[in-house]
Amino acid sequence: MSAVAAGLALRPMVVDDIDAVHALERSVFPHPWSRANFVDSLSSGYDCWVLREAAQDNVEGALAGYFLLMYALDEAHLLDVAVAGDRHGTGLGRYLLDRISARARGQGMESILLEVRPSNERALHVYRRYGYQEIGRRKGYYPAHEGRREDAIVMRIAL
Repeated sequence: MSAVAAGLALRPMVVDDIDAVHALERSVFPHPWSRANFVDSLSSGYDCWVLREAAQDNVEGALAGYFLLMYALDEAHLLDVAVAGDRHGTGLGRYLLDRISARARGQGMESILLEVRPSNERALHVYRRYGYQEIGRRKGYYPAHEGRREDAIVMRIAL
């Protein structure tokens, strides 16, 4: 385990995590996934993980981050990833990307694909530094403020 993640435990997401995951999602994204999106992803068998502070006295620690992956043929699709706002800039984003890459490699994937909003400059910076490259745009992909739409930057990394 890296020093960045010391005191944290990465484990598969379970139904009991969904409320905390959804709360974290709402706290860091202006247009968050719905609770139902997480329930559906988990029930669909997607590869869903949470990063939590280590349990103490049988009480699970606070949620520090999570990710959800879907596998199709030889490519993983990073559906969602987030780090708690108070942990931004600590290296946990890179740590989660390392874990995501390891999970995808372990499933025999050759690459990982994701979409990100152009307005999500923090995520774009992290993805680019990690080695993801822009391969296209999806026009009007995301809902935006006041009924508008925002493009998605499609990014890919070879494993």
